[in-house]
Amino acid sequence: MLFMKTTTLNLLSPDTMYRALCDRDSEYEGQFFVGVKTTGIFCRPTCPARKPKADNVDFYRTALDALSAGFRPCKRCHPLEVFGVAPEWLRDLLEQVESEPNRRWTDTELRTCNIEPSRVRRWFKQHHGMTFHAYLRTRRLANAMGQISTGNSDTIGAALANGYESISGFREAFKNWFGQPPTKSRFAAQPILMNRILTPLGPMVVAATDANICLLEFADRRMLETQLTRVQKIYQTVFAPGTNDLISQLELELKEYFAGDRTGFSVSYSAPGSEFQTRVWDRLSKIPYGETISYAQLASEIGRPAAQRAVGRANGDNRFAILIPCHRVIRSDGTLSGYGGGLWRKQWLLNHELESSKPAAA
Repeated sequence: MLFMKTTTLNLLSPDTMYRALCDRDSEYEGQFFVGVKTTGIFCRPTCPARKPKADNVDFYRTALDALSAGFRPCKRCHPLEVFGVAPEWLRDLLEQVESEPNRRWTDTELRTCNIEPSRVRRWFKQHHGMTFHAYLRTRRLANAMGQISTGNSDTIGAALANGYESISGFREAFKNWFGQPPTKSRFAAQPILMNRILTPLGPMVVAATDANICLLEFADRRMLETQLTRVQKIYQTVFAPGTNDLISQLELELKEYFAGDRTGFSVSYSAPGSEFQTRVWDRLSKIPYGETISYAQLASEIGRPAAQRAVGRANGDNRFAILIPCHRVIRSDGTLSGYGGGLWRKQWLLNHELESSKPAAA
């Protein structure tokens, strides 16, 4: 058994935190910080530095706690930054990608910008699940599909507008990604755009059409892949990296929510499901900010008092973390259970809403 100082909430044991540190487990990002007594620095759980011995570490709930204890931030894992934020060396490149989404970057051009291509590739694989060049290709193809499916461009025009010099190469790449040639895509659904939104609780994955948000989940949720498959089946289309006005609106509203300046969301979202799921999700959306109800109460209010377990499953099937506030449902005895993003996030969200809803001191 390990005995280490900790100021973290009683949701994790020191053993669990030390194992997460040794495994560099990203699921524990935001749950704790570790101070290394032999160096005087503090780190994230995922820090790539060599792991210290168990008796040389202290655990802290927040970065402020670690700073107050006299530790200084690690220069490798940058614990004072929001987890997932682009490192400084990459930010100029990302800004150029956003301003010129159809540009075809070569490794030579990256090196001209003093950026090592392999470093960019590793970052994109870690944070987007694909290489930098695959990310660029997919964005160009998604834009082309949108132009073709809405009738705003023909195949040749879409290819040229999105940086393809070879029409045959464009047709082949399009077919490989979307499963059909571009000539048949006028009647196909536009791709669902996916992006990341950085929050104090870690990155979230958002998926959206031009009309609605389709999904909002924490990036490390184990059920994320299942939820993405369900969304793809509902909309009968493919995912592609990118952004649109709704994603930008949601990012702003989440920023306001985490700052304590927003208690509800106005962004448009669509949550198709079974009749039972829809009833549960509709009731969830009406739980007031800063308040909670029990699973038993929720089941009773939708007219199914004996269906508490089914209500719990419907909560787990909710694809809209925070937007549809399933974190506001607790056990009848007041304890926490059943949150896909992790109980520590559920506790954090409830604490945040409770504190933010208190009247300001005179």
